[in-house]
Amino acid sequence: MAGVKGRVALITGGGRGIGRATAELLATRGAKVMCVARSKQELADVGLDYSVADLGRPEGCAHAVAETEQRLGPIDIFVCNHGVGSAHERVVWEQQPDVWNETMRVNLEGPFHLSRLVVRGMVERRFGRIVYTSSTAGLIAEPAGSAYNSSKHGLLGLMRSVSVDGGAYGITANAVLPGWVRTEMAERSARQEAEDRGVTTDQVWAERAALYPPGRVATTQEVAEVIAFLASEESSGVSGEAIRVALGSVW
Repeated sequence: MAGVKGRVALITGGGRGIGRATAELLATRGAKVMCVARSKQELADVGLDYSVADLGRPEGCAHAVAETEQRLGPIDIFVCNHGVGSAHERVVWEQQPDVWNETMRVNLEGPFHLSRLVVRGMVERRFGRIVYTSSTAGLIAEPAGSAYNSSKHGLLGLMRSVSVDGGAYGITANAVLPGWVRTEMAERSARQEAEDRGVTTDQVWAERAALYPPGRVATTQEVAEVIAFLASEESSGVSGEAIRVALGSVW
């Protein structure tokens, strides 16, 4: 199987969590990987090519794409994984507009700018694989998360639009929707929830694990494996899909 061997992959949010697991997995399978995030130290620790950029700004998105193409070549695979979480959000009537604006800037506007830049070259070359990391919150809203919920719902709309627009050119676009995964972002939300409720973070994680039939949360590697398939040549028959990675649960 051709898989991803020799393909150039741009992975945002590649310095930690699901992004890092995906970058490492694609690299072991022969892809030429560029990791992008805002933290230089985290990116350097991955040990792959990296570019530091603010992906919530059009100029940062343009920089990431241009540097990838200059250093590695035309982009075949785009894994849009960066984003901000919801630990700092409040119920909608207490939500601050700046929280909403920042979440949309990073979680939805950035993916749009990156997509329009990356897809143009894929159209010319008649090949492309795009995978967006949404969330189960992109289907079922979590409490006190109006900005995060809306951005992750919106990301699915963007994905479906890209799949329709790019479908005639050999481009697929899909999304993975992880449930709880023990990433740094999720750890922050666990700490905030524990503080708000007066319980321990271990209790919060135990309750989250209990949501799933196996009694545990998904791992970054499990999510990365699904992304790697969707990024491969063999996934040509799958496009426009929102795929839960939630151990059989809806959340």
